Amino acid sequence: MTRFNKQHFLGLIFLALLGIGLIAPFTFIAIEEHIEDETPVTPKVTPKVVKKVEQPLHDVKLPNFAKIRDVKEKKRQFFAFIKPAVFAENNRILTLRVEIERLIAQLTLEQPFSEQDLALVDSLIEKYKVSKKFSLLRQLYELQVKVDIIPPALILVQAANESAWGTSRFARIGLNFFGVWCYKKGCGMVPGSRNTGAKHEVAAYSSIKQGVARYLHNMNTNSAYTVFRTIRSQLREQNQPLAPEILATGLIPYSERGTDYVLELTEMIRHNRKYFTIPNKS
Repeated sequence: MTRFNKQHFLGLIFLALLGIGLIAPFTFIAIEEHIEDETPVTPKVTPKVVKKVEQPLHDVKLPNFAKIRDVKEKKRQFFAFIKPAVFAENNRILTLRVEIERLIAQLTLEQPFSEQDLALVDSLIEKYKVSKKFSLLRQLYELQVKVDIIPPALILVQAANESAWGTSRFARIGLNFFGVWCYKKGCGMVPGSRNTGAKHEVAAYSSIKQGVARYLHNMNTNSAYTVFRTIRSQLREQNQPLAPEILATGLIPYSERGTDYVLELTEMIRHNRKYFTIPNKS
């Protein structure tokens, strides 16, 4: 009886120890997992990307066209801002044109040119990309085609269209209201959508006057606008006014939108005529 009880007792102890050995590891694991669950997790912090504000490349104080909610007032202020430079540049070109016509008449009458006349011709054929291989008379006729104005109405609606009424990045930062390109590194602003491998920039100017002058010079010299200049020349030969709607048909190469672009410009001319009057001279 004593021996049986002792063996029975030892067996119970063995079973108890075995149970503890089997249960303890799982108990330990459960406790560890519980502790890990209660440990606070530090959330990942995504660093804020601070967008760099692009500073203007000029000292001109521009109206904040984007904040003008009244459409008529926005148009009035936009055209009033651009018009003085447009009329001033057109007047400068007309003065040069008068000189070219004088030289043509003088050469036709076989009157000799002065040194100043020859120097003027040399500078103009250089500036307006006329071949030096042409005869003097042909050079003058080529200059007569190229040295000419563009109707203010057409210039103004192009400025409005290309600059989104003065709100585009290129207008605000670089005073480029016409989307004119340049090809020297650092000459302007790199377009955000520029294709890989492309080198062009959108030109930046120091004044509205400079921007308008460069636009007109581009229109009067770039080979892409030969048709535009031919239309203008034909209107001159026929003593017809330089109608902006007619001249706009020569601007198909100006935009990738082609004919749609021309139609949009002519609609803008029609809807905004009251804003195109010549400013009063004080």
